[in-house]
Amino acid sequence: MARKPYATKTGNAGETQQRGGALLTTNHGIPVSDNQNSLRAGARGPTLLEDFLLREKIFHFDHERIPERIVHARGSAAHGVFTCTDPIPELTKASLLSTKGKETPVFVRFSTVAGGAGSVDTPRDVRGFAVKFYTEQGNWDLVGNNIPVFFIQDAIKFPDLVHSVKMEADRGYPQAASAHDTFWDFVSLMPESLHTVIWAMSDRAIPRSLRMMEGFGVHTFKFVNDEGKVSFVKFHWRPVLGTQSLIWDESAKLQGADNDYHRRDLYEAIAAGDFPEWDFAVQVFDQALADSLPYDVLDPTKIIPEEIVPLRVVGRMVLNRNPDNHFAENEQAAFLPSNIVPGIDFSDDPLLQGRLFSYLDTQKSRLGTTNFHQIPVNAPKCPYANMMRDGLMQVQVPKGRANYEPNSLDQAGEDPGPRASAEGFVSAREAVAGDTLRIRSETFGDHYSHRALHQQGRGSGRRSRSFLHRL
Repeated sequence: MARKPYATKTGNAGETQQRGGALLTTNHGIPVSDNQNSLRAGARGPTLLEDFLLREKIFHFDHERIPERIVHARGSAAHGVFTCTDPIPELTKASLLSTKGKETPVFVRFSTVAGGAGSVDTPRDVRGFAVKFYTEQGNWDLVGNNIPVFFIQDAIKFPDLVHSVKMEADRGYPQAASAHDTFWDFVSLMPESLHTVIWAMSDRAIPRSLRMMEGFGVHTFKFVNDEGKVSFVKFHWRPVLGTQSLIWDESAKLQGADNDYHRRDLYEAIAAGDFPEWDFAVQVFDQALADSLPYDVLDPTKIIPEEIVPLRVVGRMVLNRNPDNHFAENEQAAFLPSNIVPGIDFSDDPLLQGRLFSYLDTQKSRLGTTNFHQIPVNAPKCPYANMMRDGLMQVQVPKGRANYEPNSLDQAGEDPGPRASAEGFVSAREAVAGDTLRIRSETFGDHYSHRALHQQGRGSGRRSRSFLHRL
C-alpha cells in the first residue's frame, strides 16, 4: 500500500520545512526522517560510517553517469505511434505492415554524430535517426541517419572514421565539428567517402529542426513474404513539414545563443500538441534491377535513384509524447540493427554486417549488463521468454527448475518453458559460395560517377537535385 503524503510543520534549526509529497524513502523503502543532515558523533563531530542514508545517496550520485555513446552521444527523443496506411503483405510478412490502420508504438532518438553529450545541437554534422518499433512480433530497430549514404563501405574502417572526426588525439579539440585536419586528412585518403562528404557539406548537415529532417535506413535490406519470396528494400522517412535547413550564419549564432535549440524545439512542439509527423516510404526492387545498375546495391555509399525505383509511402509516424525522464529513456535507449522481425532481413552490405555485431557489444559496455533489454524503454511490449537467466541486474524472477532447452520436465507435470516454433523468425535463404578472402568487390570501386549522375539531374530525385544545385 502506498504511503500517504505528509507535511512537515516544524523543524530543527537549519532544517528546511516542506509540505506535501509522498514519504521520502531510501531505494529499499526505508523511510527517511531527515534529508538535510548526515549522522554525526556530536553536533560538530565526525560523520559516522553507519549513516546508510548518506552512503546510499552519495553512492547513487557517484554512479549516475554511464559511459556516453562513442558516437551519437547527444540525442533528443520522443514516443509516438506508427500507423500502416498502405499494407504490403505481398512484399513482407512483417505484422506492422500487414493491415491498413494497424498501429505500432515507437520510440525515436535523433542525434548528432561527432560531439559528446554536452556539445551543441546545431553544428554541421550527420544526424542519427533511430526508430524502435514495439511490434507484436518483437522489437524492430531501424537505426539510420538523415543522409542516405555513409562515409565508408566496410565496417572495419569505422573506428578510423570516428577517430578522425572526433577531437584530435593530442589536443582534445575541436568538439562536435568536422572542420579540422584529422577528418579532412582521412577522407582525402578515402575516395569512397566523397559522396557522403558532398551531402555533409550541403544544407542537409544543418537541419532547421529535427521535425523537418529526413531519415534513411542507409543500407539495402530485404523483405520476405509468406511464400518466402525475397525483395530488396531501402527505407525512407519524409517529414510532413518538409525538409528545411538553417543557413550557416544561423547555425553559428545558435551555437552560442541556445545550445539546446533542436532539443528544445522538439520538446516544446510536442508539449504544445504540435506533433511532428513523417511518412514512411520504401523502395522495393528485385535482383534483376539490382544487376542492371552500374554500381552495387550493397554499397552503402550509393543510393537508388527515385527515378528508377519510386518511393511508395506505406505508413505514417507521429511523435506525440515527450520522455518522462531524459536519462531513463533517452540515455538508456539501446538500438540494435540486429533487432528485426519476421518479414525483414539483412543484406550482405559489409558495413551493415559489422554493425550487427558492434551495437550489441556496445550496449554491454554502456549499460553494464546483458540484461539491458529489461530496461523499460528497451523491453518489447509483446510477451517474451527464453532460457537466458542470471547476469548483472537481473530484475525478473524466472521460475522453474530447467534453464535449458530441450528438457523433458513437462513429462513430470512441470512447466517445460518456452520452445521454438515454425512461426518464428526464419532467415531468407540465399546461396553462398566463395573463397575466404580479405577483398572488396570490384562493384564497389566507382566513387565518382554516382555524384556526376546527380549533377546531371538524373540521380536521386527532386530533393537530392535541389541540394546539389545549392552547393
